[in-house]
Amino acid sequence: MKKYIGIDLGGTNIKAGIVDMDAGTVVANKSIPTLAREGHEAVMKRMADVALNVVEEAKLTRDDIGGIGIGLPGVLDLDKGLTIFLPNLPGTWPNIPVRSVISEKTGLPVSILNDARAITYGEWKFGAGRGVDTMACFTIGTGVGGGLVVNGKLHMGIGGTAGELGHQTIDYNGPRCGCGNNGCLEAFASGPAIAAMGVKAVMQGITTNIGKIVNYDLNKITPDVIAKAASEGDATAQDIYQKVGVYFGIAIANVLVSVGPRKVVLGGGVAAAGELLFEPIRRTVRERVSVMPVDQVEIVPALLGNNAGVMGVASWANFKQMGD
Repeated sequence: MKKYIGIDLGGTNIKAGIVDMDAGTVVANKSIPTLAREGHEAVMKRMADVALNVVEEAKLTRDDIGGIGIGLPGVLDLDKGLTIFLPNLPGTWPNIPVRSVISEKTGLPVSILNDARAITYGEWKFGAGRGVDTMACFTIGTGVGGGLVVNGKLHMGIGGTAGELGHQTIDYNGPRCGCGNNGCLEAFASGPAIAAMGVKAVMQGITTNIGKIVNYDLNKITPDVIAKAASEGDATAQDIYQKVGVYFGIAIANVLVSVGPRKVVLGGGVAAAGELLFEPIRRTVRERVSVMPVDQVEIVPALLGNNAGVMGVASWANFKQMGD
């Protein structure tokens, strides 16, 4: 089987990797700065260049490559191969023909996919969700992304928009979310939302070591800093992660009763908090779900780390080309 290239477009970096589909491994990878402020045409040229460079550095030829998959952070038109709205990139990329441009520049067939759906597909094919027919995935970072695999297929819905698990409402009176809704999971439990809880605790003078860890530079308070304080026994930091775990537990409970996945996979930087996060999630799910066999559902951390998106979107390109 030919190898496939996966490209993960982020606001800071463009990551490209060559994925061996048989082995389920990344055989070569490269990361370059996105330089998003230079505009979409410059960024697309950099994407094409890094794809060709990684082939050259792996001592392969274009004939060894079956195609390219590109994971993009936003709303896409999968049928036309266009970006519709990339909220975190300058200009937001309205109606940009990424698929045709990259294909023309590389001479290879190209498929595009939302980046969170790419991570979902990667974890299902090669990571924590391997071997189950139905899986839900949450990616927790600057936002909360998601995806669903149902009966052995990535669930796309209308135009590839299904699986936005971070934008389910968990409190209809909740704060405004960046998507325009009120009370989304993302508004409560994204990385910035968690950091804001730590900043608020320090500013209110609540007894905590969160501020001390960063020499009271509030701009340096991150979910990692709060997790460090919690792991050292800081009650305020532990309470923040208890709250976040409950928010995720509510969201996961909603997914369990509506989709019935056998596994729920949590990835992204925030999930690195481990049991600080997973313990309140599992407890909340047990408390809230009684109409399906919750004891048969595994809630687990992702396994592929930074390779998940690249592996997932390369697999998606393989699926689109080969139909397997």
